[in-house]
Amino acid sequence: MKERLYLYDTTLRDGQQTQGVQFSTAEKLRIAAALDGLGIDYIEGGWPGANPTDSAFFEEVGQTQARLTAFGMTKRAGRSAENDDVLAAVLNAGTGAVCLVGKSHDFHVTKALGVSLEENLDSIRASMAHLVASRREALFDAEHFFDGYKANPGYALDCLKVALDAGARWVVLCDTNGGALPHEIGRIVSEVVAAGIPGEQLGIHTHNDTENAVAGSLAAVLAGARQVQGTLNGLGERCGNANLTSLIPTLLLKEPFASQFETGVSLEALQGLTRVSRMLDDILNRVPMKQAPYVGTSAFAHKAGLHASAILKDPSTYEHVVPTCVGNERIIPMSNQAGQSNLRKRLTEAGLSVEKGNPALARILERVKERESEGYSYDTAQASFELLAREELGQLPDFFEVKRYRVTVERRKNKYNKMVSLSEAVVVVKVDGEKKLSVSESMDEEGCDRGPVNALSKALAKDLGPYQGMIDDMRLVDFKVRITQGGTEAVTRVTIDSEDGKGRRWSTVGVSANIVDASFEALLDAVRWKLVRDGAKG
Repeated sequence: MKERLYLYDTTLRDGQQTQGVQFSTAEKLRIAAALDGLGIDYIEGGWPGANPTDSAFFEEVGQTQARLTAFGMTKRAGRSAENDDVLAAVLNAGTGAVCLVGKSHDFHVTKALGVSLEENLDSIRASMAHLVASRREALFDAEHFFDGYKANPGYALDCLKVALDAGARWVVLCDTNGGALPHEIGRIVSEVVAAGIPGEQLGIHTHNDTENAVAGSLAAVLAGARQVQGTLNGLGERCGNANLTSLIPTLLLKEPFASQFETGVSLEALQGLTRVSRMLDDILNRVPMKQAPYVGTSAFAHKAGLHASAILKDPSTYEHVVPTCVGNERIIPMSNQAGQSNLRKRLTEAGLSVEKGNPALARILERVKERESEGYSYDTAQASFELLAREELGQLPDFFEVKRYRVTVERRKNKYNKMVSLSEAVVVVKVDGEKKLSVSESMDEEGCDRGPVNALSKALAKDLGPYQGMIDDMRLVDFKVRITQGGTEAVTRVTIDSEDGKGRRWSTVGVSANIVDASFEALLDAVRWKLVRDGAKG
């Protein structure tokens, strides 16, 4: 029989403490639904009463399979739990579980709280008992536990014991400062269990200040903890919290965890992990981290020719898990390190079947290497590579021709006497023998200038005749610029990420001494790739 391991997500609270992150109520509801779909056991929705968004979330959230949890703190000194208005607001959220944070480091008790050690124990005891009397599942977050244990192990353990004696279901060991290393966490958790704290009531909550939050959590599990807390994509204050998108697949797929434990996340649900991770980044309007384990776009990318050759024979040669088990995919990027094995694999993925020995393969490789010497990079611009290959194979339709384009940028005072900028683009294309002129400004709905590249993108996509319906759902989601050479011979490389209504995301590249020209080249490739993939006829 496998032991049950419980997953506790705190994205909606700890994740919201990330610098620059502020969820709306609607966004919190969407994230909660995604977490529930994964099979997370506990979803911590926030601190009711601390801000309007958290309070609104608890009012609007519906039924979930997960145990919805409200977060707060133990009662304040000098008043009873029944008469603490802050604690009352947390209980009023009506959740089945409530997690209260309290001090477990004697230094913080006397210096930060300014109360005696016994008073702090009384606050923990009374708060947990009040939750249990209110028929709530009670959780105690032992703040600064590992630092506290190192300084005064007896008192840190007393904090856990009074919580359990008062009826707490879980006591959670928090590495609040993120400084404890995995070997320390493993040792201390083992000593806590040996001291009489049941592992089936013990949780772990780590922060990533030493890049060890995931490793520390795994060490705690091996030492006896049976609840793991973390956030999606490792969101959290300072350097973040333990990353559930790394922890969950490790627990499900790696030994000794896979054979020893079971969680609420099924192997089928695990296939949605990459989608959930990228959904969160989309909500935050941030670019997903390509090197993220399991869910990053580069997590299963094999650039070196030697690696790709082996991957073609047996993917396990360079992959520790099958990409599809976490909803990701294998990528064989093209670069000047590529051989024909890379090339044929990449062409197959693009739907292009080319027999081994076809002379076009050598031409494509030579062209890739030639263009990369000019500053292009195809390992991050798969769509542009596909277009290059199709052109060499004679399989790239001629959809339209750009006859000319012009961009102007004006800086002037508006009616409020404030200096503002405005970009305007003119693009002339020839479609089916007919010239079409399109003009567009770069202003968004709020009257802000989005820049010359935005103006060009809007103008190009304004009127492409019979192809217009195919590109209406396109949008530019990321724009990266790099100078590839220095001095007077500087060359600019622009990489653009685009997305469409089907959820497809693709990258294109342009190179020029002129940043606008490089951008326009990447934009053209983005539109052409979309038309090719949607089956447009040239």
